[in-house]
Amino acid sequence: MGSRAPAATGRLLVGFRKWYYNAAGFNKIGLLRDDTIHEDGDVKEALRRLPEKVYNDRMFRLKRALDLSMKQAVLPKEQWTQYEEDVHYLEPYLEEVIRERKEVEEWSKK
Repeated sequence: MGSRAPAATGRLLVGFRKWYYNAAGFNKIGLLRDDTIHEDGDVKEALRRLPEKVYNDRMFRLKRALDLSMKQAVLPKEQWTQYEEDVHYLEPYLEEVIRERKEVEEWSKK
């Protein structure tokens, strides 16, 4: 009995994450989760470090989403970003920027 509970809990958690992902709505206008991160100084630096194609793809998604929002429309369901397809393209760059900033802050305290 005990060994099945974690698997069932895991499936339930993934199901909830998928539901929440779809409920957030950004996927209906073609955005990825990382497209929705608030642009503070760290995020702007991470964006600057993105490969050109990744950055251009992001700009296309943001422009299309803005256009859809102004029209109060969403993409056809088959074009929605699926939970399984959502790539965290910005997260590694952002983690690196934050780590570097914290190292500099620690260094300047000495």
